[in-house]
This record gives sequence, C-alpha cells and structure tokens, in this order.
Amino acid sequence: MLAGTDVRRCEQVSLDFLNTAKTPVTSGTVTFGTHVIGLLGVDWATVNSTHSLPLPLAPGRRTTGTWRVCVTAWRVPLGMHIETRDVTFGWK
Repeated sequence: MLAGTDVRRCEQVSLDFLNTAKTPVTSGTVTFGTHVIGLLGVDWATVNSTHSLPLPLAPGRRTTGTWRVCVTAWRVPLGMHIETRDVTFGWK
C-alpha cells in the first residue's frame, strides 16, 4: 500500500509478510525502486533504497512493515513526483 506524506519527495510504503517456512526468519532486507516521474508522465529515473525487514518473524506468522521512502530533493524538481513501483526482498 502506498500513501502520500507531508513531503512531496517521500511516500509511505506498507507491505505484508508471511513466513511459510518451519523456521523463524531472523534477518533480511527489502529494496524499493522509486521512480521519478516528470510532468508529462516520463519516467526519468529509478532510485533504489534498502531497508531492514520487521523481524524476527515466527513460522506461520504474518507481519506488516511500513517504511517512509524518500528521494533526495534535487532529483524531484517542482512539477515532478515519485512512485514506488518495484519491491524485492530477501530473508534468512
């Protein structure tokens, strides 16, 4: 889920995680690909940011993580906006 923030160059991103393994998850990261979109809809750049997962996560349990994902101000001039479209994660 995406939500706006009080800062034009930031978004609030929430994801649900479910541990379907038989062992707890104790380490991992999530990487967001945030796209800088121009006034006419042109995708000018993708900026990646990596964050820690909300861990530990017991077997069979679900958790929700929420992160404030921001892009440096100079990358998002007036008239442009951001959209976090890509998500990858890895855990152990």
